[in-house]
Amino acid sequence: VFAVNGFLRVATALDIGLSTKCVVIPKEMGMCHKIGYSEMRLPNLMGHTSMAEVILKSTTWQHLVHTECHPHVRTFLCSLFAPVCLDTFIHPCRSMCAAVRASCAPVLLCHGQPWPASLDCERFPGDEDMCLAPLSKDYKHSHKVLPKPTCQTCPAVEEFFTHKRVLEVFCDSNFAVKVKLSKKRTAFEDQEYNIECQVEFITQGSLLPYETQSMIQQWLLINEKCIERMTPTHRPMVYLLVGNIEEGIILVKQIYRWQRKDSQLTLATQKWRYHKCL
Repeated sequence: VFAVNGFLRVATALDIGLSTKCVVIPKEMGMCHKIGYSEMRLPNLMGHTSMAEVILKSTTWQHLVHTECHPHVRTFLCSLFAPVCLDTFIHPCRSMCAAVRASCAPVLLCHGQPWPASLDCERFPGDEDMCLAPLSKDYKHSHKVLPKPTCQTCPAVEEFFTHKRVLEVFCDSNFAVKVKLSKKRTAFEDQEYNIECQVEFITQGSLLPYETQSMIQQWLLINEKCIERMTPTHRPMVYLLVGNIEEGIILVKQIYRWQRKDSQLTLATQKWRYHKCL
């Protein structure tokens, strides 16, 4: 779903005063709403001259934004697709591009797409110029660094198991999260999903349930092939994702299908509270 076309036009080649106009950011560009401004310049920094083209090209990136592969991914992409309406274009700095590329290129690769030439970081100005820079190191220190989901092979979905076997797996794991998945129909004919997470348990020290929930949602968005396998129909499906956090990386090891008629998972999660691992 990540198709990226469009050549990045260098802003200095545009006559800012004459060739651009201010337009309202359209509702179809959901990724660039609530970013601190509501009007954008057209043509934009990707060289798109019509709003139809902007919408078409930007929607291919919305999924990457949802993965939250980097704190600045939305700012970076919106500065190019929907540049703020000032007297001059404000580019993202080369350092911001490099930081976003380092975190998000592996996610694109997971979806079979290389980092596009149109977003070559060498095209952007250095930090000494007027440009959008990444947040300072102080910001990073004041915010908790959470484990990162990674692109991985989707574990086979297990449908037949005993609660005793599940408890053994729990003993070797850091977290178990119950996930309800369903497909959404969208106007653009691409796949989108509803993901609802409920934490069953975490043994990973300082992590909070809502942090674990959001990390599993991220894992599913990054590993979209896994979601595809888990949602063969539009009917909601429920799973238990069990895994480990190793060296700051989230790895899902087991996926259990949670069927109403089968109480083994319910039994395992109830017994877990009092279970003593060997």
